[in-house]
Amino acid sequence: TLVNPGQPIPPFITVLTGITQAMIAPAPPIETVLPTFLEFLSDAVLVAHNAPYDVGFLKAACAKHGYRWPNPRVLDTVALARRVLTRDEVPNRKLGTLAAYFRTTTQPNHRALDDARATVEVLHALIGRLGGHDVHTLGGAIEFARAVTPTQRRKRHLADGLPKGPGVYIFRAADDRPLYVGTSTDIATRVRSYFTASEKRARMSEMLAAAERVDAVECAHGLEAEVRELRLIAGHAPPYNRRSKYPERALWLKLTAEPYPRLSIVRAIGPDDVAYLGPF
Repeated sequence: TLVNPGQPIPPFITVLTGITQAMIAPAPPIETVLPTFLEFLSDAVLVAHNAPYDVGFLKAACAKHGYRWPNPRVLDTVALARRVLTRDEVPNRKLGTLAAYFRTTTQPNHRALDDARATVEVLHALIGRLGGHDVHTLGGAIEFARAVTPTQRRKRHLADGLPKGPGVYIFRAADDRPLYVGTSTDIATRVRSYFTASEKRARMSEMLAAAERVDAVECAHGLEAEVRELRLIAGHAPPYNRRSKYPERALWLKLTAEPYPRLSIVRAIGPDDVAYLGPF
């Protein structure tokens, strides 16, 4: 369906799309269409060319009219095209350019239905290219489109078979040296996150390049995991851990035994019978 935007159609848009004021006059407003669309979207995968543009409008409409954005999985054909097509093949990643390159049966014309059909054909052509990059699943395609590094893709298997419960994970080098120690309430999910586009820390990229395996130590609860993590960091001093790497540098607040007690910063708990708070 067309949607009545509640304001006149600019002449430029009419020239570009062929949509006139007369065509949108009987169309429903967005608040009438939105509930049905969100219901359709709840268990779907949203595919769009330059998806952030479309998703931005949909999120804004949800916020304006009091609906929760269902946060569907989104696959952007522009992002995919940037990863699998070189400048030698196409001069740009516009939908019209890709449709011409892949010789789609439907040519985009800035109208919703034809553009959607052209996007489907472009998507199918791009999927045909993904196998050469060892991408075979929807999740893999979404991550691939997010510009995951070759190292992350190559070593994603290190996260396979890890437990789902709380515990400590240890990235190890080829000689078994601990490179990085971390803790999580869900080891498998946390380790997988190191191989996604959300991981942008330079030192983690360097660590992944050197890592050859990941060991997991399952724990009964989060507190045990945190204690084990601190002990492992103190015992091995992994080169890529910054936080908690030097436990001897911990500080305590001490309430002094004076007529007018004050808080003093100390490096260790003494034998005196006063209150200490820490470590920090």
